[in-house]
Amino acid sequence: MPGKLLVTGGAGYVGSHCCRAFAEAGWDVTVFDNLSTGWRDLVKWGPLIVGDLQNPADLEAAFAQVKPDAVAHFAGSTLVAESVREPSIYYRNNTLATLNLLEAMRKHGAGYLIFSSTCATFGNTHADSIDETHPQNPINPYGWSKLMVERILADFDTAHGIRSIPLRYFNAAGADRDGMTGERHACETHVIPLALKGAYDEGYEFTILGSDFDTPDGTAIRDYIHVEDLAEAHLRALTALENGAASTAYNLGTGKGTSVAEVVTAVERATNRKIPRKIGPRRPGDPGKLIALPDKAARELGWVASRSGIDNIIRTALAWHHADWANAQEHEHAEHSAG
Repeated sequence: MPGKLLVTGGAGYVGSHCCRAFAEAGWDVTVFDNLSTGWRDLVKWGPLIVGDLQNPADLEAAFAQVKPDAVAHFAGSTLVAESVREPSIYYRNNTLATLNLLEAMRKHGAGYLIFSSTCATFGNTHADSIDETHPQNPINPYGWSKLMVERILADFDTAHGIRSIPLRYFNAAGADRDGMTGERHACETHVIPLALKGAYDEGYEFTILGSDFDTPDGTAIRDYIHVEDLAEAHLRALTALENGAASTAYNLGTGKGTSVAEVVTAVERATNRKIPRKIGPRRPGDPGKLIALPDKAARELGWVASRSGIDNIIRTALAWHHADWANAQEHEHAEHSAG
């Protein structure tokens, strides 16, 4: 039977979608988040404890209060270019923070953990599709900070019996089917939200970051996976650990790549609007092509990315962004009226 689950970073994009999946499956969910990049209003499937993984006292209080059986760990920093400029942020927020979390789990007897890892642990790849045996050689501090955590997780399993499943997902996209949560960042860097902005903001010109990659149209290719498919994979992995599964890692994606130029075309198709665009330089640390080979997850977890067609991804993202923009404008209007 599902028990008590502490979800770090549960006020964020992927974390909030997973909270819904966990709660609907019967888990007693509590979110632990410092709200530095998360949003209080996206915490809808359990109580929120505001705390910081950098502060062991916050973790101690949360574990003493919740007494979790398991942890789903989404908290961390995720911007590749920022990690190149400010690597200390990533080793602190991703690697050292996870070590604090594992020490708290060890002390309080929480037995297993789902970890939000990333395809950035692979770096530049030598295969068209990446399976779990592909060499991991990150090319940016973000990827290294996550790969270090994967190593720490393996060592904590050997030493302390804390089982874990790192889920290396590719490009999360889309939004909740009912519009209850979605993608919102104070500083947006993701392709689909920026392309949507290009469709509706007359003063904004969408920038394609690099047109000289070794790809058919010169723009970077990524494996876009619907966030609800990701949530289902997290739930299946958590259930596997609950049922005694051994530690292992899974690559989560569709097995198909979509270029940035193709994403822009799909957004134009969905919105029936032309997107003004320009070509900018590549981001530091950006590989040209990242596509998952998700066969292991299909075989062992029975999981398939069934919602991740690019048109469905954009349709749900568009619905969420329209609603979120409207809510933001209504809130701004109310504040001006009150002033």
